[in-house]
Amino acid sequence: MKAAILAVGDELLAPGRAETNSVFLTDELAKMGIPVVFRAVVGDDESAIEALLHRTLLGADVVFLTGGLGPTADDVTRDATARALSREMELDGDWLERIQKRFDRRGIVMPEVNRKQAMVPRGADLLPNRGGTASGLWIRVDGDKAVVLLPGPPVELRAMFEAEVEPRLSQQAGDVVYDVRKLWVTGLAESAVEQRVCETYLRYKNPATTILASAGQVELRLTATGTNKCAAVAANDLLVAELRALLGNHLFSECEEELEEVVGQLLVSQEKRIAVAESLTGGLIACRLTDIPGASAYFDEGFVTYSNEAKTSVLEVPALLFESVGAVSEEVARAMAAGARARTGADLAVAATGIAGPSGASETKSVGLVYIGLASSDGLRVEKYQFPGTRRQVKRWTSQAALNLVRLELLEH
Repeated sequence: MKAAILAVGDELLAPGRAETNSVFLTDELAKMGIPVVFRAVVGDDESAIEALLHRTLLGADVVFLTGGLGPTADDVTRDATARALSREMELDGDWLERIQKRFDRRGIVMPEVNRKQAMVPRGADLLPNRGGTASGLWIRVDGDKAVVLLPGPPVELRAMFEAEVEPRLSQQAGDVVYDVRKLWVTGLAESAVEQRVCETYLRYKNPATTILASAGQVELRLTATGTNKCAAVAANDLLVAELRALLGNHLFSECEEELEEVVGQLLVSQEKRIAVAESLTGGLIACRLTDIPGASAYFDEGFVTYSNEAKTSVLEVPALLFESVGAVSEEVARAMAAGARARTGADLAVAATGIAGPSGASETKSVGLVYIGLASSDGLRVEKYQFPGTRRQVKRWTSQAALNLVRLELLEH
């Protein structure tokens, strides 16, 4: 089974507007082993919606349309869908009554425009909306395909998907059961991960493997099928065991645990505490560590020493270093880590200095250059990195590398 998603609404085409419903649906469908082969945003234009629906039905077994189910003139998803499927619009008296009662309970006269929400394409099954007046619709097409209309408000859409859509999809899938695993990798580029594991996962027709990269992290998603859950799980287990051996310590999670959570668990298990000294990341490393409930068990103190003066006054970084090697250097990263550990008495201290950009580069030091220092009872170590991307991405890359450096240090003990 393959899916497509069309998010409807002029507002979704506005600059800076994030469309989250498609992301939610894609994730939920992936858990069921249903890949999304097409995803698009379209305005409140009946002709455009009709054309896209025609197109997506050629390559998908189920097409989701989100939004455009309200009572106003620009809510045209129902009408466009009816035109695309050559269905007449009919009044659903039961749903109209439910809408009327909803207004009655609030002591409000139902506006006549809300009657529009009870008009549905012929043959559609209503999906009740417990949080609003816009019902969803499940429309069977050509026997084995379906068009599913869902409300735009995310809270309503998510509740409807879980209560109404997911059970129908499971039933339509028949005897096929899915098991989805996510392996999270860090410290390797996407191409390096692919080179390590490609030959292995291509030997398997079941499970299917996809690779997704983000700043400082690569995800391997394995989707296995079977006639029952045990069979699907067993198919994934075989490949996971091989990938685990190939990836080694670069694999940090098999159960969707963020890197900061994994680091926190290691610190707790070893009864160690950590301090952080940050320059270019501006507190991001400390923020990630303390985002985890119970972080007080291992997080000692964090310092955001952005200026050279702060590095000297707070962490006792020698001022001469800024003149001789500069703030972005191995020596300063080393001194920052040592200073943070000395000041707090923590078991470990991690420090980061670098150039997040877009300005600040020189002939010898480019944007994205980062030094990360780590101080522990074993001594001091510094790693040099060159990260790509925007200022925000460089900061994210740096925080990921810093947390991973801590993780690897803890794994060695």
